[in-house]
Amino acid sequence: MTPSTPFYSTSSTPAVMPPFPWLGLIVLAAAVFLSVTIEMIPTGLLPDMSRELQVSEPLIGLLVTVFAATVVVLTVPLASLTKRVPRRTLIVISLAVLAVSCVLTALAPNYGTVLATRILGGAAHGLFWSVVGAYAGHLVPKEQLARAVSISVAGGSLAFVLGVPLGTALGQAFGWRLAFAGIGALTLLGALLVWRFLPPVRHHAGEADAAPLRLRSDATFVPVLVVCLITAVTMVGAYTFYTYVAPFITDVMGMAPSAISPMLLAYGIAGAVGLLLAGTVLGRRPTVGLVVALVATMLGVAGLALFPQVPGVGIACFLLWGTAFGALPPMLNTRLLHSASSRIRDAAASFYTTAFNSGIGGGALLGAILFGVIGLGGLPWVFVALLVCSTTALVWTALVNRVHH
Repeated sequence: MTPSTPFYSTSSTPAVMPPFPWLGLIVLAAAVFLSVTIEMIPTGLLPDMSRELQVSEPLIGLLVTVFAATVVVLTVPLASLTKRVPRRTLIVISLAVLAVSCVLTALAPNYGTVLATRILGGAAHGLFWSVVGAYAGHLVPKEQLARAVSISVAGGSLAFVLGVPLGTALGQAFGWRLAFAGIGALTLLGALLVWRFLPPVRHHAGEADAAPLRLRSDATFVPVLVVCLITAVTMVGAYTFYTYVAPFITDVMGMAPSAISPMLLAYGIAGAVGLLLAGTVLGRRPTVGLVVALVATMLGVAGLALFPQVPGVGIACFLLWGTAFGALPPMLNTRLLHSASSRIRDAAASFYTTAFNSGIGGGALLGAILFGVIGLGGLPWVFVALLVCSTTALVWTALVNRVHH
């Protein structure tokens, strides 16, 4: 079997299991790291950007909303327009455009120009995720999906472990513009590595992805939509709070501004632990594991809202939140790929990307609106309420499926 042949297109009982594509998945994880860092870096630099650009912190938070909203609006159209372009080529192009958008952000003279560069970056990010979301499914058999997805999505967790905290530290030390320029240069290098080391794959460009009526007639279409709905609701809650985590650390938890970067680093390390759990313990029973991750996130955020300044307790709840939430993206993505038939995986990835970024953008927007209404201390409770909705929907769906089967 060549690297360009998707495993699922062969016999269901192959004579020889293909070697696990470690190098390709690690390169893919590096690309994910860069993309997620670019999307989320304004959260750590929010106070610094607010001061230099002379706009309020909620307006800087809206840079995340605009980025994600561009993803929501353009992902499906761009995926449709480029459905016959080789998948690896699209990843390289989208990373190159993301790099350019970062450099332009670093050079932007005012807030309006920064906003425009984020729109450009959002378009590239949406195209990137419409491809990356299904790439692991093209490289490995279904039995290895949990491990493959955990590796490729690990870049997102690493972005919280290293990307955002180091970008924040760099921005605080040398200015936020240098942080954007630096991640732009690294993203260009990432594009070159993808071109050199990521195995190419075939995809079903001419099947369900090109025909909406066929897509809706696919038996797995409704389960895919349910996963996307749960994803959107969860991410709305998450980014209502996380977008404003920097001022929450200082104003609600009572820490010094210099604590922002270490706290984000600790959150990211906790998320990496959650990712490891998703690929091992929780991944063995995906539905139960997803429920556990949602409930644990709920407990961590609720505890943080109740005891933000209690010595040890606030930080412990912050880390529980990071650990549990780190498991959610790979668990949701794995559930999506298990739910989708092979013929609609690319389309399912586009819908999932739209849902995920609808949540990010909608959450950042909702947080900006509620910022002055219920205050920073109220934002975690919005997250908790939406986690209750997501968990209820997931459990109800699982019970209905059990009755029908």
